[in-house]
Amino acid sequence: MESKDGPYLLPANAAVLALGNSARDTFEMLYAAGVPMEPKPLAVGVRIEHRQADIDLAQYKALAGHPRLPASSYKLSCHLDNGRGVFSFCVCPGGTVVAAASEEKRVVTNGMSRYARNGENCNGGLLVGVTPVDFPGSGPLAGIAFQRALEEAAYTAGGGGFTAPAQRVEDFLLRRPSAGPGRVQPTYRPGVRWMNLWDVLPEFLCASLAQALPVLDRKVRGYAAPDAVLTAVETRSSCPLRILRGEDGQSALRGLWPCGEGAGYAGGIMSAAADGLKTARHIIQSFQ
Repeated sequence: MESKDGPYLLPANAAVLALGNSARDTFEMLYAAGVPMEPKPLAVGVRIEHRQADIDLAQYKALAGHPRLPASSYKLSCHLDNGRGVFSFCVCPGGTVVAAASEEKRVVTNGMSRYARNGENCNGGLLVGVTPVDFPGSGPLAGIAFQRALEEAAYTAGGGGFTAPAQRVEDFLLRRPSAGPGRVQPTYRPGVRWMNLWDVLPEFLCASLAQALPVLDRKVRGYAAPDAVLTAVETRSSCPLRILRGEDGQSALRGLWPCGEGAGYAGGIMSAAADGLKTARHIIQSFQ
C-alpha cells in the first residue's frame, strides 16, 4: 500500500482486486509478480457523432421534437461476412466526445452526457470486435500493447497536444481525407484534426467499419449520414486481459479476489456491480 508517508504493509486475509480496465501499471506489476492472467477479446474503434435532432427524427419520426420526449438513443449491432462483429457502445444523447487518455502521448476518446442531455450532438462508440489473434506478439499483456499502438498512432496523427484525428463519414467511405466539418460540429476537446482515418487505423478495422456503416444505416436512418463525424480512437471499452480465478472466486495467489471489469469479468457498470456481489458471497463463504 502507499500513503503520503510512503509504502506500508496492511495485513489482510482477503484482498478484493476491483481494478478499472485502464490500470495498466497494476496489470504489469501483477504479471511480474506471477499472478496468473490471460489475454481476452475486446472491441476498439471510433466515436461517431450526429446531430441529436437527426437521431430524434430517425427514432421518433413524426413525434420528433415533442417537448415530453427525451433525447433519443440507439443500440445497434451487426455481424459481417469477415467474421467480425460491429456494434454501438456507450451512446451519449445530447452529449460530448471527451478526451480519456491515461498515458502521455496517446489519444483515447470516450463519451458523456450531462443530466439534461440537451447538447447539440449525440455520440456513441462504433466498435469492432478483436481477439488475441489480432494482438502483436503473445502473452497476457499483448492486448495492452495493441491498445497502445492504436493510441500512439492517433496521437501522432493528431499532431500532438491530444488533438484527435477525425473524418466525415462520407469521406471515410470514399477513403479520402476530410477538409473540415459539415452540418455536424465535433465536440471533442482540445480539438480535432481532419484527415483520412484509413491512414491512421489498421486496414481490417477501417474495412469493418466501412462495411458496417451502411448496414447500421438501414436500422437507424441517417446513421451513415455524410456529415456524421468519426473521431479516433476508442480503445477502452473493456479490459484486454483476464486475471484468472477459480470456482471459489480466488486467484491462484490465495486471498486475492479478482473482481469486476478491470479483472476481466464484466463489461460495464451493472455487470461489474453484479460481479462484486458474486465476489462478496465467495468471500463470506470462505470464512464460514
